[in-house]
Amino acid sequence: MKNLRISLFIMLVSFLFAACGKKNEGLGSVGTPPTGLDLKAVVSTNGSGSVAFTATATNAVSYEFDFGNGNFQNSTNGTVTYKYPAEGTFTAKVTAKSSSGHTASKSLPVTISFATGGTTPTWSEEFNTDGAPNPSVWGYDLGAGGWGNNELEYYTDRPTNVIVSGGTLKINLKKEDYMGSAYTSARLKSDQKFAFKYGRLEIKAKLPAGGGTWPAIWMLGSNYATSPWPACGEIDIMEHVGNQLNKIFGTLHYPGHSGANGNGANTTIPTATTDFHVYAVDWSATSIKISVDGTVFQTVANDASLPFNQNFFIILNVAMGGNFGGAVDPAVTGGTMEIDYIRLYQ
Repeated sequence: MKNLRISLFIMLVSFLFAACGKKNEGLGSVGTPPTGLDLKAVVSTNGSGSVAFTATATNAVSYEFDFGNGNFQNSTNGTVTYKYPAEGTFTAKVTAKSSSGHTASKSLPVTISFATGGTTPTWSEEFNTDGAPNPSVWGYDLGAGGWGNNELEYYTDRPTNVIVSGGTLKINLKKEDYMGSAYTSARLKSDQKFAFKYGRLEIKAKLPAGGGTWPAIWMLGSNYATSPWPACGEIDIMEHVGNQLNKIFGTLHYPGHSGANGNGANTTIPTATTDFHVYAVDWSATSIKISVDGTVFQTVANDASLPFNQNFFIILNVAMGGNFGGAVDPAVTGGTMEIDYIRLYQ
């Protein structure tokens, strides 16, 4: 009798496990999955980086949007608007979910550009040819002192200080004794080779780090010989000092606003020295706007009384120390400003 009771107990337990297993199997197939999933993206044409996403699907009760850059957003109606902080092509993805927990996904590429003057630049430097920078566009300032800025480097045109390779222009600051200076670097200028009046100028660049480094992307009025600075005007699109890591300065200099009294503002970009960012100026007869990755952080009204209604040329350089660069970290042996492209939209 004892053995019979044990056998009956084992049979009952086995039946219960089998029933539970079948019940759990059935849970996975209850409900209807989303069907007919569609995803659309409308990219803003104003250069803001804003994109309006719309997803639709039958039987969907929620949508998760993956913007392809590590950011996500949920929506119950399938519509979201997201502002990309950087240019590039991103694979956006939406995952629709039904009330039963079933999902369906769909992806599409989204291309972001901060250009507002059209989709094709009127002039550009892409830096795709290895070797020295294009001599039809670029000349050099050579020498020491930084022309009144008390900089510590000697500017050269040597390949060790300036070179195009791998699709980017590299301006290399080096710690070395040269012509009486403790550092060398390069300062390129398009003076008497390329200048322009008004438009949107974009420069995609990655900056050097280190106490004392002072990279700059700026423009100067072409009439500087007859209207000496600051009467010729100066537009500093990007300045960065290693002693204030990741703080980007945008400044205008003109009569009444020279030297430390420049009309300027700043913004913080956490990855200025580790990633490429797009530094830009939108310049017209009525305003000058300086931005990083499409976000304007400095605006100055322009009018006929200011020297910003004539041709300007471009200057690219990496200084060391000086009036703005400040104290130099002796452990810094070099640094590179790397420029992917320069594009003008008019």
